[in-house]
Parts: sequence; C-alpha cells; structure tokens
Amino acid sequence: MTTALVTPRLTGSRAVWARRIIQLLVGLFLYGIGLALMVRAGIGLAPWDVLSQGISLRTGIPFGLVTNILGAIVLLLWIPIRVRVGLGTVANVLLVGTSAQLGLNVIPQQTVPGIQALVFAGGLAVVAVATGLYIGARLGPGPRDGLMTGLHRRTGRPIWMVRTALETVVLIAGVLLGGQFGIGTIAFAMLIGPMVNVTLPLFHIPERA
Repeated sequence: MTTALVTPRLTGSRAVWARRIIQLLVGLFLYGIGLALMVRAGIGLAPWDVLSQGISLRTGIPFGLVTNILGAIVLLLWIPIRVRVGLGTVANVLLVGTSAQLGLNVIPQQTVPGIQALVFAGGLAVVAVATGLYIGARLGPGPRDGLMTGLHRRTGRPIWMVRTALETVVLIAGVLLGGQFGIGTIAFAMLIGPMVNVTLPLFHIPERA
C-alpha cells in the first residue's frame, strides 16, 4: 500500500522535470531561430545582439559563436555579485548562439523593406514565445537577465535603471563596433516586454505542478 501511494508521486515529479527540461530546450532553440530571423531582417537588433554583431564583424568570428562566448563572459560576472547558476543558465550559454548560427546558415538576408519588416516581426514573435518557454521552465535565468537582477540586488538600484544602464553601454559599444542599430532596435525595446507579459503566463510551470 505504501508503494502504491509513493510511486505516482515520483512518476509525476519525473514527468514535470521532463516537461521543464524539454520546454527549456525548445525555448532556447526557438530563441536562437528568432534571433537569426531578426538578424536577417537587417533593420536593427536588441542591444546585446548589436554588440554580438559588432564583435562578429570586427573579428570574423561567426555571430552565433560570439553570442555563446559573450554569454559565457557575462556569466563570469555573476561570481562577484553572487548569483546562483541554474541548469537553464548553462544551457542558455551553450544553445542560443548555436541555434542562431543554424538559423543564419539557412535564412537568407532580406533587402526588400516590406519583407524585412515581416521577417523581423516574425523573429520578434518567436523570441517572445521562446522567452516565455525558457523562463517558464524555472531552471535558471539567462546570463544577461541574471546579471541585471544580480546588480539590482547588490546595488539597490531600481531594476529598470540597471537594465537601461547595461543596455545603453552594450548598445553604444555594439554600434561603435559596427553592429546595426535601427528601427528594429526601437521596436524590440518597446514591444518585447508586453509580448513576454502575454507568453510567460501561458508557459509558466507552477512550483507545485
């Protein structure tokens, strides 16, 4: 009788863990594909991606690999501010750039304005869904998000102020290196928050699931 009571609980727990891991991996893969779509749209990128693009242009290192390397460097910055690393954090560093490079290898560069806008909008939508998936899995924040929240806790500054400061610095550095700032950058800044506000509740896995 004891076994009959315990086994369903273990099975359920394993099923939830499997769902969380699968959701994390799917989310990170889709995030990279959405990022590749926005790159190929050619009308601007999010600040961190402008930096990745600028470094890639200057060094010749593929964009996806730069994204992974930059994520790893940001992760090292967690050490002095004592942010805990989760499985999702490590997976983010390894997978987002990899899937982005895969997408860049198969998605052609767009040059027609109307098509550029559609491709960027598609990429933004994919990134919003992907963000809801990987954050909703509750397996750890991405390196950039963790840096932002960690600095917020350590400095006591409002999170919007920390985020604005970080993204301003990386955006300026990216533009100076040749990364693309454009209408897409502004659209991303204005729309990604409200869009994730919709997708996150859809994919959030409760702690007691």
